[in-house]
Amino acid sequence: MLVTGKDILVPAREGKYAVGAFNTNNMEITQAIIHTAERLRSPVIVQMSEGAIKYGGQDLANIVIDIATRATVPVALHLDHGSSYESALKAIKMGFTSVMIDASHHPFEENVHETGRVVEAAHAMGISVEAELGRLGGIEEHIVVDEKDAFLTDPEEAVKFVEQTGTDYLAIAIGTSHGAYKGKGRPFIDQARIKKIGELLSIPLVAHGSSGVPAEIVQRLRDSGGEIGDAAGIADEDLTEAAGYGIAKVNVDTDLRLASTVGIREVLKATPKEFDPRKVFGPARDLMSKIVEHKMKVLGSVGKA
Repeated sequence: MLVTGKDILVPAREGKYAVGAFNTNNMEITQAIIHTAERLRSPVIVQMSEGAIKYGGQDLANIVIDIATRATVPVALHLDHGSSYESALKAIKMGFTSVMIDASHHPFEENVHETGRVVEAAHAMGISVEAELGRLGGIEEHIVVDEKDAFLTDPEEAVKFVEQTGTDYLAIAIGTSHGAYKGKGRPFIDQARIKKIGELLSIPLVAHGSSGVPAEIVQRLRDSGGEIGDAAGIADEDLTEAAGYGIAKVNVDTDLRLASTVGIREVLKATPKEFDPRKVFGPARDLMSKIVEHKMKVLGSVGKA
């Protein structure tokens, strides 16, 4: 069933579990996400970035909406990192049930103003809104933030921001980062900061840049001819702990990109004469399903639908 993000995330926050928000770019990714959610009886959020909208347009949104509408578990279609008021309105017109306005690169007052505009328009249409306060480092499509420009979310400022904007859920910077390279070794997640913000705010909190970048998948990518540096991800235990403090939405993109590429590369390496797309993309879909299943178990959303 197609629902709003708030319909999914408020129960998650109250139940102290988190829901995976997985980015999609095609049919196979979408199937891996929603079909796995159905099998595990988990609510789920499917995200499209502005890049995904540029790539797949209304056709891709319709695929998500169709599968979500026929699903027997709650599914939301969410705009990830909407860069403007116009972008959010476009997503709403396309049928999205949740939108993000990311004005975190602006000064606090401008972030409040831009977020407030989107909240007013979206709420009038019954659509829920995510905003961001603080800045994550790393790279994700059009988002490039040097570590020197990243800063963690201030708890007291978060309270003022939510009061002034009315946003439904808030993405906070707590040590995660976008992309496959999240630092050397195990990234530090500021659990004390999450706990403090969670105590001050009752709305669902969001963790961006939360792919685990499994070592096994990274090695399989290399073994199948791919090239990748010293990729590192967010530890499962850190996400489970964060869910208990108020993180209700956990964004995952890199893990599915890696799994998709590994699945395709392994088939083509093992059977270089293969050109049936079903036999090439099918294994990639199966591997992505395993990634989604693992994440849902880590976040505690299994059986919550």
